[in-house]
Amino acid sequence: MTQVQEQPRVAPLPEPMLPYREPGTGMGRAPRRFSITKPLVYLLLASYFLMVVYPMVWLFYTSLKPDRDIFLRPFALPDPNNLRWDNYSRAWFQGSFDQYFFNSVLITSTTVVATTFLAAMAAYALSRFIFPGAKAIYFYFIAGLMIPLQLAIVPLFFQLRGMGLLDNLFGLFLVYLAFGFPFSIFVLTGFFRSLPASLHESALLDGAGEFGAFWHVMLPLARPGLVTVGIFLFLGNWNEFFVAFVTLSGKGSESIRTLPLGLANVTIVSQYRSDWGLAFAGLVLMMLPTLIAYIFLQKQLTKGITAGAVKG
Repeated sequence: MTQVQEQPRVAPLPEPMLPYREPGTGMGRAPRRFSITKPLVYLLLASYFLMVVYPMVWLFYTSLKPDRDIFLRPFALPDPNNLRWDNYSRAWFQGSFDQYFFNSVLITSTTVVATTFLAAMAAYALSRFIFPGAKAIYFYFIAGLMIPLQLAIVPLFFQLRGMGLLDNLFGLFLVYLAFGFPFSIFVLTGFFRSLPASLHESALLDGAGEFGAFWHVMLPLARPGLVTVGIFLFLGNWNEFFVAFVTLSGKGSESIRTLPLGLANVTIVSQYRSDWGLAFAGLVLMMLPTLIAYIFLQKQLTKGITAGAVKG
């Protein structure tokens, strides 16, 4: 028998090695397509930034001009050799701005604290306890969001007059308290509902009463919602003009007017001559607390809004 000779095995040829290139660099990367969307978004954001920031800058440097320059060169920068810093001192002392500022601080701070605390207690009860009429009470408060303030101002005026609360800061306080309740309860109810019920039960098992569990456990956890409500109430009450004008426009109410009413008053001086330098300085002084509050509380505001959006 003949033997078949085995063919020698040939080793496979090595695969050709590709040149090394770092990820995302060199050849082989697909070219990026030009998109007009991103530049358009940046353009819109820049335009919005200018629309918001420029009026505030213009307001500030206009407050340093005399009346003549305000009318003749409204958009020009003030003369560095003729800066009218005295506009601020005249607005503060001559325009009784110190008293108006104190009145606004008093009415805004008391209203924000009282509304936030009372609304927190009501929202806690509506979100944690089951009792007859709970939903009806909740929707009764929410219905206040659908009532325009201008629609209620006439009966509100006669009611305050009948109670002797016209030309009185306490009457204005009650109005701000009532109209701040619907929004506050709407926001805080959602926050309390999002908190774990086990924390409330643990506090009760540890011997805390209902108020102790609310004050020491649930209320601190709802801090983002409290800060959000407080900021919105502060901005609304600080700049409010319509209700303050209706309730504080009688004779003898000059010393209890708030900042918006004071600004309307300081623009008119003797013999109905408008003092625009003083008026612009007053606007800057009125705007400063709002800017300061936003700068220091913007993180809390953003946190509160996003927390409510995620949990609610």
